[in-house]
Amino acid sequence: MNFTQLKQELIEYCGEVNIQKVGIASADTFDTLKQRLVTQQAFNYQSGFEKGSIEERTTPTKLLPKAQSIISIALAYPSKMKDAPKSKKGERRGIFARASWGKDYHDVLREKLNLIGEFLQDKVDGAEFKPMVDTGELHDRAVAERAGIGFVGKNCNLITEEYGSYVYLGELITNIPFEPDEPIEEGCGDCNICVDKCPTGALVQGGQLNASRCIAYQTLTKGFLPDEFRTKIGNRLYGCDTCQVVCPKNKGVDFHLHDEMEPDPELAKPKLEPLLTISNREFKENFGYMSGSWRGKKPIQRNAIIALAHYKEVQSVDTLIELMKKDPRPVIRGTAAWAIGKIGREDAKDVIELAKCYEEDDDVREEMDKGLALLEVEYT
Repeated sequence: MNFTQLKQELIEYCGEVNIQKVGIASADTFDTLKQRLVTQQAFNYQSGFEKGSIEERTTPTKLLPKAQSIISIALAYPSKMKDAPKSKKGERRGIFARASWGKDYHDVLREKLNLIGEFLQDKVDGAEFKPMVDTGELHDRAVAERAGIGFVGKNCNLITEEYGSYVYLGELITNIPFEPDEPIEEGCGDCNICVDKCPTGALVQGGQLNASRCIAYQTLTKGFLPDEFRTKIGNRLYGCDTCQVVCPKNKGVDFHLHDEMEPDPELAKPKLEPLLTISNREFKENFGYMSGSWRGKKPIQRNAIIALAHYKEVQSVDTLIELMKKDPRPVIRGTAAWAIGKIGREDAKDVIELAKCYEEDDDVREEMDKGLALLEVEYT
C-alpha cells in the first residue's frame, strides 16, 4: 500500500466533502501537553468538564492500541450574523456564542469524521479508526497544532491562517501509518490583546486559562452565578467570544461555507423575556439542535435574568416577580429577586420583602437580601 498516495487521495476527498483543512499528526504521546495539564490540575484551573485521565488525554494508544497517526480536520464557521435583530427597550435580547450558531457542531463534525472513516475502510483492509470531537479524551487543539492546521494562540484557541480561530476541530485516530505534517511555527508574537481584554482575567497568561473564571464556563454552571461575574456576563446566554473578537488574526474573517452552520437570528440572538417562561418542550423544539442547549434551559434562563438586570429592563419586572414567587427552582427564584433589586422599580422593596416572608430556602433569602441591598445603594 502506497500511503503517500493514499494521503493525497484523503486530502482530495476531504475537499470534496467540504472540509476546509486537514492535516496529519503523529500518534506519539503529547508530552508538552501532559506537563501543561499536570500544572493546570495543580492550580485547579480545569473546568471539570474534561473527559478522561491525563494519560488518556495525552496518549493516543490508550484510546486506540494500534494507533499510528491522527487525522485532524477543521471546518470554518461564520463570525457575523446576517440580518441580526436589534436589542431595544421592551425587547431586550441575549446572545449565544458563535460556536453555538446553527446545528450542533459535534454532530456536523462526527458526520465528516465518519465519512473519512468509511473512505479509509474502503481503501485499506483492516483499517481501524476512532473519531472524536471536543467531548472526547484527546485535546483537539494540541492535535490540530501538531498536524499543522494552525497554532494555539495566547487566547488558547487554535488559529489558522485562512479562517482565524473561527474553526471547529475534530480528529480521527487511525492505525494507518500516514506521514505526519509539519507544525506551524507562527505565533502571537508580542500581541497580548486577548489576555488584557478578558473580562474576568481568566487568561492567566498567554496560553494558560483558568477555566473556572472563564465567562464561557460560568454560563454553563447551574447554581447561583458568583457575584463577581454578574457584572461581567452582560447579555451572554451561552459562551463568550471576547478573546476571539479582539484577536487581530480574526480581523475581517467571516466564512459562510456550511448551510447547517448558519444561525437563525431569532435563536442565536433571542428575546430574553420569553426565555423566562419557555417550557421544556418548547426549549427542546427551538434550541435543541444547537450546541448551546446541552446543559438544558436552567442556566440559560438564569443568564437571561441577569441580562435583563444588566439592561435594567423595567418592563420585565412583573415576570421576574412571578418567578421569584412561584418558580420551583431556588436558583431561578433567587436570581430573579436579585435582578428585581438591580433593576430597581419603585415597588421593588415591597415585593421582595413580602416574598421573603414566605421563602423558606436560605440561599434564596440571601439573594433577596442582595436585591434589597442594591436598592439601598440605588436610593441613598
